[in-house]
Amino acid sequence: MPNVLQQHADKLKQLIAPHYQGEVEQFASPSDAYRMRAEFRVWHQEGKPYYAVYTTDNPEGKRQVQIIDSWPIVHESIAAIMPKLLAAVAGNTVLTHKWFQVEFLATLSGDMLITLVYHRALDAEWEAAARALAAELGVYIIGRSRKQKIVLSQDYVTEALNVAGRTYRYRQIEGGFTQPNAWVCEKMLAWAVDAAGDNDRDLLELYCGNGNFTLPLSRCFRQVLATEISKTSVQAAEWSIAENSCDNIKIARLSAEELTEAMNGVREFRRLQEAGINVAEYDISTVFVDPPRAGIDDDTLKMLQGFERIIYISCNPLTLADNLNTLAQTHRITKAAVFDQFPHTHHVEAGVLLERV
Repeated sequence: MPNVLQQHADKLKQLIAPHYQGEVEQFASPSDAYRMRAEFRVWHQEGKPYYAVYTTDNPEGKRQVQIIDSWPIVHESIAAIMPKLLAAVAGNTVLTHKWFQVEFLATLSGDMLITLVYHRALDAEWEAAARALAAELGVYIIGRSRKQKIVLSQDYVTEALNVAGRTYRYRQIEGGFTQPNAWVCEKMLAWAVDAAGDNDRDLLELYCGNGNFTLPLSRCFRQVLATEISKTSVQAAEWSIAENSCDNIKIARLSAEELTEAMNGVREFRRLQEAGINVAEYDISTVFVDPPRAGIDDDTLKMLQGFERIIYISCNPLTLADNLNTLAQTHRITKAAVFDQFPHTHHVEAGVLLERV
């Protein structure tokens, strides 16, 4: 069997070869039971609900429904709760009528959130039955249907990740972005902290999400200015900052493009004033970016070229390579890595450290 992670490393090495000829570090994942988020179709047969996935594993390559009992890639806590959930709702038409999807959000800390999705409006009878189900299973439950969301107690879980000997507690909100592989996430965080080193100046972070990288990186810098456009992610990050007593972080609810305008003095933003942020007061030496698959826009890339160091985590090595064509005009890559976030697939996370020439 070919070493898929080695193939990922070779592919990244090829993509960044015009700018870097050094080694690419490799960070592996457990081969099974690694996924902390999972979503399944609910398939009804002879009056009973079953879990199902869509597959094209047939001679015609057609999309077909496959009924399953469990799924090897899901975290052991999800695998354990799956049969218990079906057993608990057996014969309860209030909970199973027009139930067509289930989503699990698990954590290393032990919290579990289950979202039940329906093709019908949910009423007080459903809510009472769902509360009893949540108590029986010891989980948090949310009900969803079109234009409807019923939160029985809370719509988030609390995760605990260990980085460089410290444990950080994070709020992860249902429907919000979180890293699906907690073990590889810890390795990514440790790599970023190592790349950052110890600094007496400040960090700028774009696309900070729920503060996943922000918290451990804050230990490496005097101050951190972080940005995130999603209101729910900002709220989660602010909770995590307070929970972990990281009092040197401030978050601006701005997109990367808006922050670029603010840094360049093109526009003033009330959201910066409301957060008590004056960008001119920061002495930024390093920028950390973990952008969406589309990569970084041209204006932001130009802004990044003005800083001494850039730590770039990418979920799409192709757009990373494209962005490097600009960044390599002013910076050189001194460190590179691949992280096996999605074992057995062609998807991979990559990281590079760039230092200004």
